Amino acid sequence: MKAMFIRNAAALAVASVFALPASLMAATPKDTLVIAAAFDDIITMDPGESFEISAGEIMGNSYDRLLRYDVNDPSKLIADLARIWSVSGDGKTYSFELKPGLKFASGNPLGAEDVVFSLQRAVLLDKSPAFILTQFGFSKDNVKDKIKQTGPLTLTLETDKEYAPTFVYNCLTANIAAVVDKKLVLSNEKDGDMGYAWLKTNYAGSGPMKLREWRANEIVTLERNDNYHGEKSKLARVIYRHIKEAATQRLMLEKGDADIARNLSPEDLAALASNKAIRTTATPKGTVYYIGLNQKNPNLAKPEVREALKWLVDYNAIGNTLIKNIGIVHQNFLPVGLLGASTEKPYKLDVAKAKALLKKAGLADGFKVSIDMRTIQPVQGITENFQQTAKRAGIDIEIIPGDGKQTLTKYRARSHDMYIGQWGADYWDPHTNADTFARNPNNADDAKSKPLAWRNAWDIPELTKQADAAVLERDGAKRKAMYEKMQADFRKNSPFVMLYQQIEVAAFRSNVQGLKIGPTSDSTYMFKVSK
Repeated sequence: MKAMFIRNAAALAVASVFALPASLMAATPKDTLVIAAAFDDIITMDPGESFEISAGEIMGNSYDRLLRYDVNDPSKLIADLARIWSVSGDGKTYSFELKPGLKFASGNPLGAEDVVFSLQRAVLLDKSPAFILTQFGFSKDNVKDKIKQTGPLTLTLETDKEYAPTFVYNCLTANIAAVVDKKLVLSNEKDGDMGYAWLKTNYAGSGPMKLREWRANEIVTLERNDNYHGEKSKLARVIYRHIKEAATQRLMLEKGDADIARNLSPEDLAALASNKAIRTTATPKGTVYYIGLNQKNPNLAKPEVREALKWLVDYNAIGNTLIKNIGIVHQNFLPVGLLGASTEKPYKLDVAKAKALLKKAGLADGFKVSIDMRTIQPVQGITENFQQTAKRAGIDIEIIPGDGKQTLTKYRARSHDMYIGQWGADYWDPHTNADTFARNPNNADDAKSKPLAWRNAWDIPELTKQADAAVLERDGAKRKAMYEKMQADFRKNSPFVMLYQQIEVAAFRSNVQGLKIGPTSDSTYMFKVSK
């Protein structure tokens, strides 16, 4: 990816400072927050396409949407661009009125026309996250009739069914619903692409911070947006430095070359515990880690093999070492905190049971298989541990390492055997995970919808029906029971080896104030931090 051009002299000065050797670096500037983090999964900066966890945080700080949720209580919705919102008596028409006097970072006014354009654009581009909107019946053919401007500051959305209103509103807090500057985007349009090529590496938002620069696998720079409608960022800029090694992040933090470290290992966190200059903060995330088993592989498609692999993970060892203080062993697709999330954990390391299942599958001598792995901890450590325990049952796993972009691209093409990865909730409703782990309306290679079940070629018409019914159920207790049943079926039969739920921990210098890790990737707000 080519970098955005840095237009600001102050940003150039800061960038030059961080080009110096570590031994010559001074403490970070008071108006600048430096974050050491691994973000090699970022593929694009277009909110209409962005669907990676690291990019989610950038979107949450730089783009607005109609609504956000309260990070202190994710069940509560709060206003962002919208001033008033309501739903019609038949439960299908949602109306919004925007706050007056809104502006984009460019200085262009922000009105209902921009919101409508942004939502329509997301549907028309039809990239990976578009299903969050298209699940309400919006399509390329009807979106201009279903999402309409009704006044300078008013608009309506008409859904195809009577969904639970909280579900619809929560989906509108997702990054796919971020509002882009129509005038600026269309001024960079080429061949009718709605600015798609340009927005991959540029910025057209109205959030509290604006994207100044992105150099893939190197740096992301955000700067204060003085046109922001709410409380202005206390920091002039936030610089993310791509540092994959936890030990290097720790060293930078200890020396004062970084203000925050985001990917520290349990060992690093333990070593920092006695350092009075360093503090930590932690939040259970709506993020689960798993191993996906591609059902196009004939061995992995056997039910006995799928179950055997679940008995070949040393969950206790992983929980006590590799994810200590940064995760909890979790064997369900719904993270704890969402409605209906199960805490059942039936699996443990049992090589004898796994061997019996492999024998039943006609694979008593085992088999060879590969796993695609992002080279970041604790993923790498978990994968290597899994390789060793699987070997005890005769399964020879070849580890194929790569960066986040490489492994994701291969996974999305479903050309893997096994893949170890993570999934973060896109909005605070159980359907966000049911829709991807337990729903696959079309398993064909050219399917329009490509959830995680599709990526692993898992054809599940009955479970899909259960997911479709659960999202329409308005009775909370009944809906909770429906998700509990789905998770029980999933644990037994799915091609997903669920590993753990993330507890995200950030270590920071003691002069950093106001840092709070959000429950989802797009709700860690660096614009609220000060030094």
